[in-house]
Parts: sequence; C-alpha cells; structure tokens
Amino acid sequence: MVESTGRRQFTVGDVLSVSCPSARARVARVTPFEISVDWPWAQIDPDSEVRWNGRRAIPRAVPNGEWGGLFQVDPHAGHLEAGGSCLVGIPETLVRIIDIGRFDPPADVGWLPRPHTMLIVLPVDDPHDPHAEDEGDTIDLESAAPIKIELIARG
Repeated sequence: MVESTGRRQFTVGDVLSVSCPSARARVARVTPFEISVDWPWAQIDPDSEVRWNGRRAIPRAVPNGEWGGLFQVDPHAGHLEAGGSCLVGIPETLVRIIDIGRFDPPADVGWLPRPHTMLIVLPVDDPHDPHAEDEGDTIDLESAAPIKIELIARG
C-alpha cells in the first residue's frame, strides 16, 4: 500500500529520516518510568469524545537495547522535576515504516488537528515482530509539530 499525502508518498518498508526542532515544554509530572510534558504543538479538541489533558508521556528510563520512541527531552528525563521546563523534539533518526494507519473521517484522538494518516515506525536497525501489539511509534502526517520527513530508501 502506498500512502500519499500532498506530494509525499509512503509505503510499508520505506526508510525515512525524521526530525523535529525542539520546543520548550513545561514538565507536568515525573514518575519512575515516564515524564509528562504539556505538549507544545497540539490543541485540545473541544468537540472530541476523548478527554485528552494536553500532555504527552515520554519514557524516562529505557531498558538497554530498547527504543524509547521518537520524541526526546533535553535535559535528560532523569534530571527533570514537575513544574520545571525542558526542550522536547526529535533528534534526526532513521526509521522504517512497519504499518500505515488511515482514518476517514479523521481519528478522534482528543487533539487538533485530527489525524488522517499515521505512519507506524521503528528504528531502521530494530527487528520488526509482526506479532507485537505495541511495537513502534507513530508519526501523524497532519501533526501541528514541525516534523521533517525525508524519504531515504523505498521499501
């Protein structure tokens, strides 16, 4: 399946370079496992049936050899406290598309803009387990975050 959005066309197996410039965010909550930040890009959807609180959780400590997802915080999550601030963004990362989610009408996820298309990705060197349910991270092609996506190789 090829997913086309504007001039961009993606298919499962494509290798992409993904990045997002960092933005300042307030640290809302810190647990031993994750840090929640007030998401600097999306707005709460007042018409949504999903009651999103405007926050996104980012893993605080990732076991050795596991991937913590695209978005990272700076300074390192181990040095942050609730009420403080940090930068959140995506360092340049090579990923492979393992699935594509399409939504018509756009998905009601609690934030605006509502996504039409989401790429499910893994780091290019991670093996894909087709039986794993929560594998990978998502890239919302309609995201308000200024995510830069560059096609490196066709799948």
